[in-house]
Amino acid sequence: MKKSTLGLAVIAAFPMFSSVQVLAAEDSAQAIEKIQVTGSRIKRSDMENASPVTIIGADDIKAMGATSIDSVLQKMTATGGAMTNPGINNGSGGNASIDLRGLGSPRTLVLVNGRRMIASGTGAASTVDLNTIPVSMIKSVEVLKDGASAVYGTDAVAGVVNIILKDDFEGLDMNVNAAITGEGDASENSIDFTVGTSFDKGNIVIGMQYTDRGKAKQSDRDFSSCPIAEDANGLNCNGGSVYSEGGHIWQDSVIGDVNSAGESVDADGNPITSGLAIGDNGLSGQGGLHPFTDADRYNFAPASYLYTPMERLNLTGIASYELNDDTSLFAEFTYTKRWSEQQMAAQPVWFGFNYTEDMGDSLLGQSYNSKVDSDGDGIADLDANGDYITETANYAYGDDIFYGRRMSDTGARYFEQTVDTVRAVIGAEGFVGDYSWDVSANFGRNDSVDKLSNLHNMGAIQDQITAGTFNPLDQAAWTTEDFRKNVYTEVNNGGSQLFILAASVSGEMFELPAGYAAFAAGVERRQEKAWYTPDSLTAQGLANDPPVEPTAGGFDVSEAYVEFAIPLLADAPFAQNVELSAALRAFDYSTFGSDETWKLGLTWKANDELMFRSVVSTAFRAPTVSELYSGNSPSFENVDYPGAQSQAEVTVGGNDQLTPEEADTLTAGIVYEPEWFEGFSMTLDYYDIEIENAIVTVDSQYIVEQCVNNEPNAGTALCQSANASIDGTGRIIFNNQLQNIGSEKTSGYDLNLAYSFEAAGLNWKAGLDTTYLDEYVTQVTGEPTDYTGVITSGSGGYAEVKSNLTLNVAGDNWDAQYQARYISGMDSFACIGKEDTCYAPTTPSIVYHDISGTYLLNETITLSAGVNNLFDKQPPYYTGNNDSNTDPYTYDVLGRRFFASLNVKL
Repeated sequence: MKKSTLGLAVIAAFPMFSSVQVLAAEDSAQAIEKIQVTGSRIKRSDMENASPVTIIGADDIKAMGATSIDSVLQKMTATGGAMTNPGINNGSGGNASIDLRGLGSPRTLVLVNGRRMIASGTGAASTVDLNTIPVSMIKSVEVLKDGASAVYGTDAVAGVVNIILKDDFEGLDMNVNAAITGEGDASENSIDFTVGTSFDKGNIVIGMQYTDRGKAKQSDRDFSSCPIAEDANGLNCNGGSVYSEGGHIWQDSVIGDVNSAGESVDADGNPITSGLAIGDNGLSGQGGLHPFTDADRYNFAPASYLYTPMERLNLTGIASYELNDDTSLFAEFTYTKRWSEQQMAAQPVWFGFNYTEDMGDSLLGQSYNSKVDSDGDGIADLDANGDYITETANYAYGDDIFYGRRMSDTGARYFEQTVDTVRAVIGAEGFVGDYSWDVSANFGRNDSVDKLSNLHNMGAIQDQITAGTFNPLDQAAWTTEDFRKNVYTEVNNGGSQLFILAASVSGEMFELPAGYAAFAAGVERRQEKAWYTPDSLTAQGLANDPPVEPTAGGFDVSEAYVEFAIPLLADAPFAQNVELSAALRAFDYSTFGSDETWKLGLTWKANDELMFRSVVSTAFRAPTVSELYSGNSPSFENVDYPGAQSQAEVTVGGNDQLTPEEADTLTAGIVYEPEWFEGFSMTLDYYDIEIENAIVTVDSQYIVEQCVNNEPNAGTALCQSANASIDGTGRIIFNNQLQNIGSEKTSGYDLNLAYSFEAAGLNWKAGLDTTYLDEYVTQVTGEPTDYTGVITSGSGGYAEVKSNLTLNVAGDNWDAQYQARYISGMDSFACIGKEDTCYAPTTPSIVYHDISGTYLLNETITLSAGVNNLFDKQPPYYTGNNDSNTDPYTYDVLGRRFFASLNVKL
């Protein structure tokens, strides 16, 4: 019994979850001869593994009031970075993702019942959308926090999430769930049922879950009601967009114009900026033309969602049939249909035109600051201090005007996604003598339609300006019924497809003095393809953004693997059991060729109380179809450059010459369960992951610093590829496609303390799960960047310490749970090295408190309820924030949330 308990302590390393599922796992281990644990394909009679594995049970999910698995997984201390969730309004597309170690969602492999899940979402998706996993059908989740490419192939760099569905359920299980915030918004209601039956030869389980999630707006919370700006007096609501209602007008202010000789620089190499506006904020058209001030900025918060709505339908079927004593057939089927929405402020548009007499005289009385060219050589004059000499100039007919406008005239932008994801697995498994085998076919397909309403055909509008049939300076012209003919809805289509044929065999090879040597071996053939077809107007670049190109492509791969478990010592002094594990996988991709990856692991069980474990391995991530073949499209990135807008227009896209990312991983740890302290266990693991040849884009700020108006760097490969420039509105524009030029390194410690005991006639369980981030360093070009203890504007946070404390108490027919989730304070990436210029260069430490309880009314009905974020902790503001004046990747943006459920079992 003690051996079994220590084995379970190895994998039950997440104390925020109750030990109910651990006991169930122990019963399962006794009921069947051999089982398979995530991280190995060898079926074994115990559950000890060289790699750290966390088990999450169905009861744990219910205790958190979760109707989707992402809300559970994202609270793990081993997660970080940018995980999409309902609080991500800008760019999420309604997806939900998991990001172990903060290394990015594509580097975490997601499995269902030990087999790959189809990438899903909108467009040519490259990560698994966790919305496709039916929570009501989950038996348990096993999270491997170690590289496992030798066992599972590509993507298993940071770890593996294996969702195990109910495949042997009998009876009826129905749940009705409801949740709402303390502000009365972001409601979430769901209903699900699971039915199962067994017969002489097999079992059938069918499940259905429907979820309806409501919205909250940024204007519904004080911390996000307006975009915050900083000045000498502190914080204010002047952080809105310069693309304002009523229009924003600039005189020609292009930096880098040519002189009379056609040169872009003068004799000293200085950029030519002669005859252009400087130090001028332009004019606002709102309420009549007047000099633009911060008061004219557009507050985009009221139109933007803080929490995004969604409807989701999950259907699941699992069946098995015993052909004979040695052979069984099995089948799995899941289908998800998702309707999701996001809403953002009205579209900002910008364009240029020539001011003509038929546009009226409204500009003639307005002025701007202009550089002086007194000698007419085409080069602006400088004073003794090297500053441009300026004078007041009046707008005149024939001037080139640059115009930006927030199109609140026609309404907010409304994003909609309809996503269908299907997955079907059929196969057979059985025994030949003492060897187990299985063969399977795994098919998955994802189809999506995404729409974006209230866009404007800027090509048609500019044609009308040129033809003289539309006057952009006439405010009334923007609101006419005739103008609405320029408004359209963008409709894009995309999808992905996966097909895998796999076969494996495992068993014991021969007996050694310390026990039997075991193996597993298999082959796989996988085909993937993905596609994305943008709207025709978007593809032509007529929606004010540059053209978006389509994506189409695919690849195939053949793989073979072998894994061994070799017992080295048994029943020796300070070596009750010592085992070596090894795995090797060879692969051949149609896109880049062949290679291999390997793993070596060691478990050293000293006695009933103490075990050491370690794994060294290589891992890889092959480039996805999207990374290889995605067409060019615009992205808007935050940058900092004097005199320029804070958002740059960046062209991003795929690269068909990409090769795999390569990683070296190391984990080492101890498991301690002292006999003198009954009920207590501890695990401590160290992890180290180094990634080379990383598929990345160059940091946008770095490109701006190296290539914008930096003539000495003009000939470098980076700047020639970027082709950076600044347009008339001060927007920086450059290219930034994917390349194999990055490296990343992260390391840290996972500590788990768990204690179970009885007191006052009740069963108690306490646990503390903590991850300490020792290092997270990336390098693309230039100097390495250390993200340890840093929070960013778009990549989430990398807290040095994340910790979950859980206390559970249970009586005969009830249980209650308290959890405290701690996130240490972080430094804002935007303020590093210039902290004195930032109002909030750091975030404070945050603690969230959650409570929940369950009451067994009778054998049929169970009631549950709880409160998340009990004390209504608000997310912190920090300089250089992401959205809603905070980071919705990292912090809870809703505040206090109540939930309740009714469970019926028959």
